[in-house]
Amino acid sequence: MSAAGGADRVVRPVLRAGRWVRWYVRELTDESAYDRYVAHVRRHQGPDAEVPSRKEFERRRTDAREGDPREGFRCC
Repeated sequence: MSAAGGADRVVRPVLRAGRWVRWYVRELTDESAYDRYVAHVRRHQGPDAEVPSRKEFERRRTDAREGDPREGFRCC
């Protein structure tokens, strides 16, 4: 076995764990919401459908969340 093969056995699980942690944090913080939204629009409206920018998406999402009393409210 070469040294590269031994290092590969160590590096692969570390990279895999890093990818899992990244996925988990993105799901936990809902940062992946925009990616899911873009995929949804492309799937249902076609690949050339106009998609709002990430900033605009977040603004609309925040406005909708703050405007719905069932989602809680923002006091300040």
